Amino acid sequence: MKLWIQVALYTVFLLILSGCVAKVTPKKEAVIDDTLPVIQLTKNGTMVDMNAIALEWASLEDPRVKGVYIYKVALDEKDIPENEYYDTVDNRFSTHYLDTEIVPDSKYNYYFKTFSANAESRKSKTTLIQSLPLMESTTWIHSIQGMPRSAKIIWRPHTNEKVKEYIIQRRTLQDEYWDNVSTVRGRLNAEYIDKKLKDNFTYIYRIRAVTYDHLTSKPSQEVKVITKALPQELTKIEATINLSRKIEIKWETSKTKDFLKYKLYRASKPDGKYKLISDLTKNFYVDIIEEDAKQYFYRVSVVDKDGLESIHDNYSVQGKTLLKPNAPSLVDAKLIDGKVKISWSNSDSRVKSYIVQKKYKKNLFESSIEDFENIKGVEFIDSEIETDKVYHYKVFAVDKYDIKSEPSIEVELKTDKELPKNNFKRKVQDNNFVEEVKDEKIESNNFKEDVISPTQDFN
Repeated sequence: MKLWIQVALYTVFLLILSGCVAKVTPKKEAVIDDTLPVIQLTKNGTMVDMNAIALEWASLEDPRVKGVYIYKVALDEKDIPENEYYDTVDNRFSTHYLDTEIVPDSKYNYYFKTFSANAESRKSKTTLIQSLPLMESTTWIHSIQGMPRSAKIIWRPHTNEKVKEYIIQRRTLQDEYWDNVSTVRGRLNAEYIDKKLKDNFTYIYRIRAVTYDHLTSKPSQEVKVITKALPQELTKIEATINLSRKIEIKWETSKTKDFLKYKLYRASKPDGKYKLISDLTKNFYVDIIEEDAKQYFYRVSVVDKDGLESIHDNYSVQGKTLLKPNAPSLVDAKLIDGKVKISWSNSDSRVKSYIVQKKYKKNLFESSIEDFENIKGVEFIDSEIETDKVYHYKVFAVDKYDIKSEPSIEVELKTDKELPKNNFKRKVQDNNFVEEVKDEKIESNNFKEDVISPTQDFN
């Protein structure tokens, strides 16, 4: 383990030492030696690309030569440096140099000097070299219009077999700069689909080709894409407010060409959370609601075949089920000759009949509730009563939809311990009842009217 540590430390030391070796550069007051060889480029001594220039010169046989100074002037730059020195080749046996700091379609002047330990040669002949312009992009590009929240770009594959990929660039009408939105790998790939775009929005696209040696072409022609618009918003919606336990909703027919369906939303408040209650192809819906006087708010949207949904939060309509009829108002409640007589009034024109509800205790452990339905008038007589009992009565109004009103006030009536006796007596003949004779004494004593008031105010 110690040996490995020592080896590692020694390696690091060598790397640091090598990194500290200074490059040989021309001296400010150099001694010119006319006997040192002057650099001469070979017949094919320059090779040019878009981002690189290669130089080749004849071999240097003079053993005094330690290397070559390279001087470079960028003619297209506004400010030319006073010191034109650029780089050093510190081996006389080297005959090639590659300059990779090149701008496409730019002009450069190169010249050289050999150097020995104490002097430099004369300046070589200056060579003017121009880098290649950027590679052209694809020659044909096309866009597909009207796609839902997306755009499709197609192009003809580049003819240069060095191309490995394409850079897709995009901007909007409001943008000044291009964004690189994607890279499509492979020279023969020829389409790109951009997603998650805005509805009914304009985008502009172009393409750059990239080679294996990282050369990027000029931009292609620009193409414009307008994404598909949302279906038109519905503005005419109606809902009923006078139907029994249901609400009918109707709306205008959509004019969307590729219409698919409607979506109906409902909320209990106008600004509440609307929930989807149905998908429909017809422009009406019946919402069944098992409550009276229940209100809801509705919104309707249009969906096309691409799944785009129209805006639907600008227009809402209120629907409501029919109100209950007005409750009857009790007018009178009394006990007459062992019968209960109740009367009431009601001004609601919707009322078609009444229900009288009777409650009483049969015994200590059992109670009874009876409903007398379909009463057409405003009066009720109950002759089926017993002595020494407490009866409770209340009245409901019913309309033609069988909607029952709230109850009237409840009235309480208590019967006597003994009901009035019948004012007739029977004569017995041969052990059979053959005749009934009126008893004047009974008549005068037993016809008595008892009026019992309700436990609450009638009004």
